[in-house]
Amino acid sequence: MPRHHQKKSSALGGGSQRQLRVGEQVRHAMAEILAQGNVHDADLEGHIITVPEVRMSPDLKLATVYVMPLGGRDTEIVIAALERNKKFLRGEVARRVNLKFAPDIRFRVDERFDEAERIEKLLRTPAVQKDLEQDLEQDPETDREEER
Repeated sequence: MPRHHQKKSSALGGGSQRQLRVGEQVRHAMAEILAQGNVHDADLEGHIITVPEVRMSPDLKLATVYVMPLGGRDTEIVIAALERNKKFLRGEVARRVNLKFAPDIRFRVDERFDEAERIEKLLRTPAVQKDLEQDLEQDPETDREEER
């Protein structure tokens, strides 16, 4: 039996407690750097960038930073500008987060907003609304008992 087992929770839950904690510290540092406008790049000026999540590798040497420009526009331009300034951002993160090694940074567009919008549109379709209405008509007593 092998000594090292990959925990199922790390595969599904986003990693170990340490990965999550360091990822959150890197996220705060990155959001602060971008909010202060410390990155001097013409493509980033005029964009407000949110950093909803940072995922760390198990050895904490790679940080995948998920970003989304406000309004979801110019994502390719913003990602390219962040990639150009990756070295500066890595140094700034290293100064703000106390780690043995400064993590290498890669940027990805956060797709969660698009996915949430797709699900919301799906829930508003007439077929789903019809099913929801039928469920309420069939079992009004059960709904009242659950509320109590």
